[in-house]
Amino acid sequence: MLEEIGLRRLGVIEDAALALHPGLTVVTGETGAGKTMVVTALMLLQGGRADPGLVRHGADQARVEGRVSVKSLPGVRLLVDEAGGEVEDGAVLVARTLGAAGRSRAHLGGASVPASVLATLGNQLVAVHGQADQLRLRQPGAPREALDRFAGAEVASLLERYHPAYRRLAQVGRELATLHREDDQRAGQLDRLRLGLDEIAVAAPRADEDEELRHEEDRLAHAEALQLAAAEARCALAGQDDQAITVPDTIALLARARAALEGVRGHDPDAGALADRVAELAYAASDLASDLTSYTGGIDLDPLRLAAVQERRATLGVLARRYGPTLSDVLSWAANAQGQLVHLEQAADTGAALESERETLLVELGTLASALTTARHRAAAALSAAVTDELTALAMPHASLHARVRAVGDGPVTQRLGPDGVDEVELLLAANAAAPPRPLGRSASGGELSRVMLALEVVLAATTPVPTYVFDEVDAGIGGKAAVEVGRRLSRLARHAQVLVVTHLPQVAAFADRHYLVDKSDDGTITTSGVHVLDGAARVRELSRMLAGVEDSVAAKAHAEELLELAARDR
Repeated sequence: MLEEIGLRRLGVIEDAALALHPGLTVVTGETGAGKTMVVTALMLLQGGRADPGLVRHGADQARVEGRVSVKSLPGVRLLVDEAGGEVEDGAVLVARTLGAAGRSRAHLGGASVPASVLATLGNQLVAVHGQADQLRLRQPGAPREALDRFAGAEVASLLERYHPAYRRLAQVGRELATLHREDDQRAGQLDRLRLGLDEIAVAAPRADEDEELRHEEDRLAHAEALQLAAAEARCALAGQDDQAITVPDTIALLARARAALEGVRGHDPDAGALADRVAELAYAASDLASDLTSYTGGIDLDPLRLAAVQERRATLGVLARRYGPTLSDVLSWAANAQGQLVHLEQAADTGAALESERETLLVELGTLASALTTARHRAAAALSAAVTDELTALAMPHASLHARVRAVGDGPVTQRLGPDGVDEVELLLAANAAAPPRPLGRSASGGELSRVMLALEVVLAATTPVPTYVFDEVDAGIGGKAAVEVGRRLSRLARHAQVLVVTHLPQVAAFADRHYLVDKSDDGTITTSGVHVLDGAARVRELSRMLAGVEDSVAAKAHAEELLELAARDR
């Protein structure tokens, strides 16, 4: 709730402050006195356009300040905290400074902020209605939101179930879109992984197999040379070749050497030691000859085995080139590919699960959307009737408001789902019984639109989230009994919210809980206006002026007192 507004050097107002309270506050004054500057100040505090022309003539800058109680507005407190501002004693200071040269600054809780932050704040705090400002319920989505609030618990319960389901549907759609975009790529990757794994599985390589085969191939390719060399070596040691031809051999020579040394062992220990060493060599040569015989017999001269080894090495070479460069790398690739294959196959399963979930959500949302449409049609009929009744009392007896619920798009419900269902709501006004309903703004004058907005706000008052309403010249073009009804309805609205009204009608001003007068003085060169709170006799004088154009009219004074008594009884 607004607690205070301060204006300095704004238009014709040099310095003024308005202490605002719950209930209905009115601002009156003669034409040109500057009473609409109060509404202008509020618009500036809401982040409105900073017009340098609003700066008082001769001043460098104008400043508007507001003090807002946020004790029951946690959303506003959060906004102040995010902006770096401070809340003191449950209230926050909002300020706007306009430079005559065109520069403006905005502050929230002592922190400098963009004007857009004030606009966000203002949308939560104040709804302004004026001759040229019938915008709030004409913004996209606003009529539907108003109708949903009016509908109450039934629609609120349906939306409480609809919104999370719709958000999940949107998330599922995004995930499916991502999967579909990757389908071709994933399919190709799956094919490549499966082909590679199959190829490796058929070959079944071992990490060290290629090295083993290389050695075997080399041995098989040179088997004859190896056999011949081994035979010659054995013959040199044992003294007999494959044709059983005896030749001098190493073993026989070693035997002769040992025998010679053994004959003199007894004469010299050193000769005995040498004989032992020769014996060891003889034993080693004999063993080596035996090994060479075994080696020669073990050499494989099988050309088929050589061909098989070469073919196997060629197969492993292909694997190494594709997935290597080594067989260890090939096996690592296979292990990684198996993991990727599982993941990609799971993605396909995920897609199927998401499609199933999407179908379930569509059915659920379709049912909820149909229920919302039915509930909104009922609420629209009730809202239309209630506002039309209010219009009758506001000097528009032949006018009627129509809240029209329309389907968005064509086709089945599940193809038209939006964030809040499948409906859009439009407020239409039939200015008279014979006129067709037309959208607000194209069917009535500014004064009539102000009364339509007033009627709507009165009907919606119990459900609205905005704590403060401002009406600028809402009573334009009416008078008499209708003017009394305007005042009565503003007073009724003020039971649920703080209401500030700029008016020229005494019938409206009489219903105020607090009455401010904007008066002007002129020294011949500069016109200056001030703002004063009126009580008792001063208030009667102002109402008399508004009734008769003069303050000392006895009849006007009596009429003013009568209006105040009427308003007091009604409240």
